[in-house]
Amino acid sequence: MVRYKNRYVTVEVNYAAKQKGKMEAKELLREVQRAVQTLHGDFGCAAVRSGLSASYCNELTRIAIIRTRLGAHKLVTSSLPFVTRIGKENVNIRMLYVGGTLRNCYKRILIHQKAELSKMLPKIASDKSAHEMEKEFLTLGGFFANYTQTEMSSEKSS
Repeated sequence: MVRYKNRYVTVEVNYAAKQKGKMEAKELLREVQRAVQTLHGDFGCAAVRSGLSASYCNELTRIAIIRTRLGAHKLVTSSLPFVTRIGKENVNIRMLYVGGTLRNCYKRILIHQKAELSKMLPKIASDKSAHEMEKEFLTLGGFFANYTQTEMSSEKSS
C-alpha cells in the first residue's frame, strides 16, 4: 500500500473591509482552485483537485490550514497571492507556514497567535478581559485542543 504524503499550508486571511464576512473553508478552497486554474491551467487544476481540502478553519483568528498533495503544494503556494476575493469580500492571503504535519502547523499557529496577542494585550484595560481574550485566542479546535491546554498550563507554571 502506498502512503500519500501531504503538505499543510497555514494561511491567514485578512479582509480589506472593516465589516468582516463569514469565513468558510468551502469558499476559500474554491477561490484557491480558481487561482490555480488561472495561473497553471488544466494541468495545475487536475494536479491540485484530488488532494485539496481544508483541515482547519478558524473564523475568530482568520487562520486556515489547507491540505494538499506533496508535489502540488508548490502550485497552491504560488497561487495564494493571487486570491484577492472570497465570495464578495476583498481579501489578502498571507502564508504563515508550510509543513509536513498538522502538529507542526498547529505549533506554528500558536506561536503566531501569541505574537498577535502580545500586540493586542497592552490595549486592553482590565486583566479579566485580557485573560478571557487570551484563553479564546489561543484555543485551537480538533484533536489538537488537548495539546493546547497542556502547553498553556505548563507555560504558566514555569
